[in-house]
Amino acid sequence: MNLSHLRYFVQLAHTRHFTRAAEQLYITQPSLSHAISQLERELGVPLFEKGNRNVELTVFGERFLESVEQSLEILDESVDYLHRCAQGNGLIRLGLLRTLGVDYVPRLAADFIAARPDKQIDFTFHTDVTYALLDKLKRRELDIVFSSEAPESYRFLCQPVTRQDLVLIVPSDHPLAKYHSIDLADTLSEPYVKFAPGSGLRYVVDDLFKQIGDETPPTAYEIQEDQVVAGMVSHGFGIAIVPYMEMLLRLNVKILQIARPVPDRRFYMVTDPSLTQSPVVEDFKQFVLSRSPFATPETAGV
Repeated sequence: MNLSHLRYFVQLAHTRHFTRAAEQLYITQPSLSHAISQLERELGVPLFEKGNRNVELTVFGERFLESVEQSLEILDESVDYLHRCAQGNGLIRLGLLRTLGVDYVPRLAADFIAARPDKQIDFTFHTDVTYALLDKLKRRELDIVFSSEAPESYRFLCQPVTRQDLVLIVPSDHPLAKYHSIDLADTLSEPYVKFAPGSGLRYVVDDLFKQIGDETPPTAYEIQEDQVVAGMVSHGFGIAIVPYMEMLLRLNVKILQIARPVPDRRFYMVTDPSLTQSPVVEDFKQFVLSRSPFATPETAGV
């Protein structure tokens, strides 16, 4: 069915006059008459009844007009939405680790919006552990995830964008508290408060111990949240490797630098390369890469 003919029909239905409708449509009256006749033949029913000077809608035309106007409104809204998306407007759905929600991701989003004052850009933010976020990305519920590196099985693109300092914390009265730095090999007999499986940090910490051998320290507890891990340590439930946080300075813990192996926790911008992203999402990805300490000469100039 010809879209132009539907728009001609709506215009004629409102003006009820072929000549005026043709003028408003910037077409000739014979062209309008031909289009309406063709539409009626296609539908198999008359849409208009001719009067002395004007035309009137038939009962079929009245019913058809309501449906056509609703359809054209939906179509026009969709076309307008796509045009706005093509111009760099739209929604960006982010998934992120909670530790990145304190400053890093909010600052990126705020700076991105500020740098594009002529655009209408919105964000949604969803926090969770790494594997839950990756599953949401796989289900296409998120556009970008900021987390630990995704396993190869996901077939995601993982680009390093920032890093985080890891430290060892022990209760203030613990024998190790007399040190300022520590070799993790010297802690293998100590019970650890560990991050729960499914947390990206759990695998980062496990990898640190793999670098010094096959032996791993005993597990006292497994906790999901880094703040809770720190709280458990402060009350003597074990020692732990955690991200450096200002809250550690207020707890009953001693902070030790890890001398060996040197921890290098990186956070990644994770995306699904099999998906076609909107222009605003692609723009934000390049913006993030341009702010990364791991930026290449190509991304640094964005």
